Amino acid sequence: QAVLAQAIGSRNQTLGPSFRFRAREHLSSIAMAVGKNKRLTKGGKKGGKKKAGDPFLKKEWYDIKAPTMFRVRNCGKTLITRTQGTKIASEGLKGRVLELNLADLNTDDDQSFRKVKLCIEEVQGRNCLTDFHAMELTRDKLYSLVRKWHTMIEGHVDVKTTDNYMVRLFVIAFTMKRPDQVATNCYAQSAQIRKIRKKMMEIMIKEASTVQLRDLVKKLIPESIGKEIEK
Repeated sequence: QAVLAQAIGSRNQTLGPSFRFRAREHLSSIAMAVGKNKRLTKGGKKGGKKKAGDPFLKKEWYDIKAPTMFRVRNCGKTLITRTQGTKIASEGLKGRVLELNLADLNTDDDQSFRKVKLCIEEVQGRNCLTDFHAMELTRDKLYSLVRKWHTMIEGHVDVKTTDNYMVRLFVIAFTMKRPDQVATNCYAQSAQIRKIRKKMMEIMIKEASTVQLRDLVKKLIPESIGKEIEK
């Protein structure tokens, strides 16, 4: 570079301004080429990639305790990251919703078409105390109920229990053929549907508003409300 600069300096007096400009431009491009890709010579990026550790080494297992309304109290385990700084493990568990099968909670295979959701309310040591959150039918059971040539009647109602829990109850009903019926279908008229839905909602409000939440769950498990509606 020094030799080239000397040569250009000695010839600047005889050459025109256009050549002077090109020579400087060529010099700057050489200087840039030498300075490029500094990090490649040092062996990669600064710091490099972090080693991927096993995330399960930072986890802790907690036992799930079901409410007293179910036969099986120890119903499973859940895991969470250990307490680190201000992030407390027990606080992260509170409010977690768990889905279980009613057949596992009551050791009864005939109730396998129902799913129960439990919400973690409190953590005592390594035990998570839960409360009832929701109950619903499995999809295959619900689809097996729906048939052609029948009328499906749906309804829902919001009820407050005696211990001030707000519960939303859903009901689904289907028309049935009479024992001596010859016709293939058994559709209900729109006026009949409205009357049936109104009656179903009245029964649900009456059954749910006079009991506590745990007693309501005990009614829902053997379908006592459903049998009352069927009458």
